[in-house]
Amino acid sequence: MFSSNRSRHGGESFSKHRASKSKSHKKNPSFRDSASARKVEKLAQHVQAASPQSNQTSPTIGSAIITLSVGREQRLFAAHEDVLCHSPFFATACRDQFFSSTNKRIDLPDEEPEVFSSLLEYLYKGDYYPRLEYDKRRNSWNLEDGGNGNGTSEAIVQTPQGPILKDTVIYCAADRYGLQELKKLALKKQGLQSGVQCSTILSSARYAYANTPDNDSKLRAHYLALIIRARHTFKRSGTMQNEMEHGGKLFFDLFVAMVNHMDDLAQKSPR
Repeated sequence: MFSSNRSRHGGESFSKHRASKSKSHKKNPSFRDSASARKVEKLAQHVQAASPQSNQTSPTIGSAIITLSVGREQRLFAAHEDVLCHSPFFATACRDQFFSSTNKRIDLPDEEPEVFSSLLEYLYKGDYYPRLEYDKRRNSWNLEDGGNGNGTSEAIVQTPQGPILKDTVIYCAADRYGLQELKKLALKKQGLQSGVQCSTILSSARYAYANTPDNDSKLRAHYLALIIRARHTFKRSGTMQNEMEHGGKLFFDLFVAMVNHMDDLAQKSPR
């Protein structure tokens, strides 16, 4: 999922260290007998039912249009009230008349417009770009268009804290807005990203720690496991050294996770 900052390690791809590994790569089952064909058909139906697009929402006729002013530049968005209210945050905002009853407007000055655009796309369509695509031949999920070109700027959001992986920012926004299924989707997509710099991984990990509660460990654990799997690259990273000297809860958790990993290896090794 990353490539090192240093030129001599620049060829190492993060695809070796993806947080979620693809499942079976076996060949397609034979269609020579009808039983096999029926099994594959049922599998395809199950996948379609579990697809993110099944969560898409259609507005009802007559639903009020809400104007949303997002970010420091006050970029304007419009959305149907009943679609927005799938988020507990916006449902409360509407119920408590958080916005003017005449203007039907909500101000979100601290939100990133790019992130909010993806959030609205999810509320309407059940997914956001790049969407998840199911590969029947390999029985695995992939990102459309190769996942934004493997680590290009489209997969990253520029924030005051530095470049952060877009899926991480969306995960944290989904937590604020009470969208649990969007959190799962963002975490799954992040595990499919590749070609991201070590420095971006570390800044994203810090962002995850700063913007998730202590009782929500899934995104944090994703970064801990990722760094441990890619430890041979990270230990040569000057950025990693600077980040560790800066400290924080991230690196204490990383220490505990690595100790547990070593204990697991010791238990599995023959005596």
